[in-house]
Amino acid sequence: MAMGYLTMQARTAHDAVPLQGVQITVSDDEGNRVYELRTDESGETRRVPLETVDKSFSLNQDFTGTPYVSYNVLAQAEGFDSVYISGIPIYEGQNAVLPIMLVPLQEQQRSRVQTEIMIGPPAVSMTGARNQEGERQGEESRVLRQVVIPNPITVHLGTPASSAANVQVSFPDYVKNVASSEIYPTWPDAALRANIYAIITFALNRVYTEWYRSQGYAFDITNSTVYDQYFVQGRPIYESISRIVDDIFNEYVRRAGQNAPYFTSFCNGTTATCQGLSQWGTVTLANQGRTPISILRAYYPNDIEIAETNIMTNMLSSYPGTPLRVGSTGLDVQTVQTYLNRIRQNYPAIPAITDAAGTFGESTRAAVTKFQSIFNLASDGIVGKSTWYQISRLYTAVTRLAELNSEGNTLGIGTVPPSSVLRQGSTGQDVITLQYLLDVISEYYPDITAPVQDGIFGSGTRQAVLDFQRRMGLADDGIVGQGTWNALYSVYRGIDQNVPPPGTGVSPSPGTGNVIDYTVRSGDTLWLIANRYGTTVDAIKSLNGLTGNMLQIGQVLRIPVSQEQPYFTYTVRPGDTLWLIANRYGTTVDAIKSLNGLIGNNLSIGQVLRIPV
Repeated sequence: MAMGYLTMQARTAHDAVPLQGVQITVSDDEGNRVYELRTDESGETRRVPLETVDKSFSLNQDFTGTPYVSYNVLAQAEGFDSVYISGIPIYEGQNAVLPIMLVPLQEQQRSRVQTEIMIGPPAVSMTGARNQEGERQGEESRVLRQVVIPNPITVHLGTPASSAANVQVSFPDYVKNVASSEIYPTWPDAALRANIYAIITFALNRVYTEWYRSQGYAFDITNSTVYDQYFVQGRPIYESISRIVDDIFNEYVRRAGQNAPYFTSFCNGTTATCQGLSQWGTVTLANQGRTPISILRAYYPNDIEIAETNIMTNMLSSYPGTPLRVGSTGLDVQTVQTYLNRIRQNYPAIPAITDAAGTFGESTRAAVTKFQSIFNLASDGIVGKSTWYQISRLYTAVTRLAELNSEGNTLGIGTVPPSSVLRQGSTGQDVITLQYLLDVISEYYPDITAPVQDGIFGSGTRQAVLDFQRRMGLADDGIVGQGTWNALYSVYRGIDQNVPPPGTGVSPSPGTGNVIDYTVRSGDTLWLIANRYGTTVDAIKSLNGLTGNMLQIGQVLRIPVSQEQPYFTYTVRPGDTLWLIANRYGTTVDAIKSLNGLIGNNLSIGQVLRIPV
């Protein structure tokens, strides 16, 4: 039987935090377990082979059956809601990479909520009509001055007027998702490229003409196949599609001598016909040896051309235009090195860069290659366009998360919600607290928009409040009363309790028993930490590569814990409970009570507890 492949990646906070040790169960459509897997330190499983059908069926437009075999995935992790993804199409010879975004449990949430995602067939096999409307060049009543890549792009998960959620996703990931949702990944390269050009250009036309935003909507495009193009939140991405998108995501179709993205409408060309591109027709033309631009000109005006834009919103720096490789030097190389060294704190599988700043040597190449492997890029050790923007995106994600954590300490969020009632028009410190909480929560809940933190409760903040209320099953009135405040704090504290800091987790260390991760707090010294965990200052310094004794608050240290002492001590702080401490250190309430001879659950501030490793 033919074979396809599946790789799973468990992460949270827009990929900023990989989740190690997530239990993954792969089953077939009859419910039989096929694989039991665990994610590694990069949040990824190994690639597993799965039986499917011959790819020739997906190349035949007259075939009325299902040209793939579907599988299901269940992801479970301590401290997170579970996710069940069903109907995952597996094609012969294709590796499907399934992103699994896990949401932290709320404070004191006793049981997981299971999010269920149904993938299903691609749009090309659907029978519904497509009535895409838009503005073509020369018809615009409202346009931007430049063609820009919206990064992220805001997608409405329903028809335009529906109350469905909006999600924000990076533009390359959006295009990969749409292409994987619209067509079969087994098609010839020229057909795939022609379709992907149409998908990119359609989305950029929506942004350039402000098609939805000019009508008062808070999104750029919908996932409705009637109005726009298909996007399935949480679906797998196929490597044949991913590689092409990485190569051309900032290229689009336009008329010669004009700037605007052409309105590249399309349909499957069999059960639905339209004035634009026929998806099945691209396969026929590709099999005739036609190039992507030749295929596109068969459906759009003969004077169309492929243009490029290097303007991406919300990116820290733009691609220098020339690939960086071993032997390259200069500021662009130093930028890549700086970004990768910071990303490495969250993704420790990336090796350290020891080359001189601004010099692309072997250690830089090794770090780039590992990064590419983790994020499904061509692992060639060369920083081309796709690698540059992916590094920039991840750097933005991890630093933003770190800045948010730091900002929370500065703002003094505390553990008790404000008692004020806030609504549109409110101003002041409590509004800043509200906006901060929503900003943090939006990192972990993609259907909650992040408001601007300006202390003014405007329309953007109201939309974020409405998103949060709908997500949490509250009355969606856009007013922040005590119920909404309590829910905000419960979700926020759940994130703090359940999301591991970069590089945390108990891992075996030969010769030293176990290694735990410890975040330096005010008043800590190496001597105090060493005595607390039954180790030595020299052992901590050696394990962490320290040359001096200076520590910084927030610094994460790896602490060797001897097998003879299977616990460490912890001093109870304000707000602590046995449940919180157990979840924070990966143990149970009963284990702590047993080790300390506790009968009840009451704790005292300053009380010293033994915590089992």
